This record gives sequence, structure tokens and C-alpha cells, in this order.
Amino acid sequence: MELPIIILCSYLIGSIPFGYILTKIFLKKDIRDIGSGNIGATNALRTGNKLIGYSTLTLDVLKAVLTVFFIKLNYPEYIYVSSLCVFIGHVFPLWLKFKGGKGVAAYVGILFSIDLLLCAIFIVTWFLLYLISKYSSLSSLFASLSVPVYLLLFLESKNIFFFLIMFVLVFFTHKENVKRLINKEESKTKIY
Repeated sequence: MELPIIILCSYLIGSIPFGYILTKIFLKKDIRDIGSGNIGATNALRTGNKLIGYSTLTLDVLKAVLTVFFIKLNYPEYIYVSSLCVFIGHVFPLWLKFKGGKGVAAYVGILFSIDLLLCAIFIVTWFLLYLISKYSSLSSLFASLSVPVYLLLFLESKNIFFFLIMFVLVFFTHKENVKRLINKEESKTKIY
């Protein structure tokens, strides 16, 4: 009985659309009508309100941290199931007809809860690529790939399959960005 409740609660918490909520409350706008139409932190920054953008990022990370860390402490055997459900909830939220964010902030929260070193590898890779390219999407893709690559090269981790799945999911959520990057049409993001 525990597993179905963990799956449902992880999905529902993951699907809380903070970018949508914050822009609706404070800007009286629908974030889906701004920029890329995505509800995540990068698009929230495109509203022109950095506080909304950074608050969206923080809350999207925290919803994953709180959920996955709770599962880690109380039901450690289900940590990867819960992590996947939080991510899927973020990308396909019930509340917004299953059209959500790209999952990067939720993934950072998941990594933070599972392994601080993997989280640090993700964040450092993201920032290095961002400093070089100024493309949030490209940085997210490489950062997501850096985790399974690190595990493959330096650790014999039985959980590498989970992190490969997460990379594939992040790649899937960025497929339009990849097309734009290939066609040199992707817009750069100013995060500061």
C-alpha cells in the first residue's frame, strides 16, 4: 500500500506549477503566454522580474528536495521511484493539462537529496557551460549528461541506469531547444 501513495504524493507535489502560480499572483499574467510558454524558472526570468524567476527556481528545487529527502529518510527503497514521479509531475502537471516545465530545477533537487557530489557535478557543469555559451538549454543538457558520465568513469554504480533515464528525459524535454541550437535559432538567457 505504501508504494501507490508514494507514487501519487510524489507526482502531485512535483506537479505544483510555481512559475505559473507566481506570475499569476504577482504579475497578473499567464506565464504560458510569455517567452517559450514554459512554466519553469528560465521562462520565469523572461517575465523581466528576476525575483519571480529565482523564486520559481528555488521553489521548484525545494519541492523535489523536501519530497525525495522525506522518502530517503522514511522509505529509502523507494527513493528512485519517488524521484522519477516528482520529475514527471513537474514536466506533466495534472493542474495544467500535463504541460509543465523542463524538469531541470526538479532534477537539481533530486540530485541534492540523493547525492551532494552528483548535485555539485551537475551545478558546476551547468555554470561552466553557461559561462561559455550563455545557453541555458545547452548547459542543462550537458549537466544532465555529466552525472551518468561521471558515474560511468569513476564509480561502478548500480544506479547509473536511473541517471541515464533522467538524462534521456531531460533531453526529451529539450528536444525543441536542440532543434533551435542546431539551426542556430536558440535564444541566449540572461540569468543575472
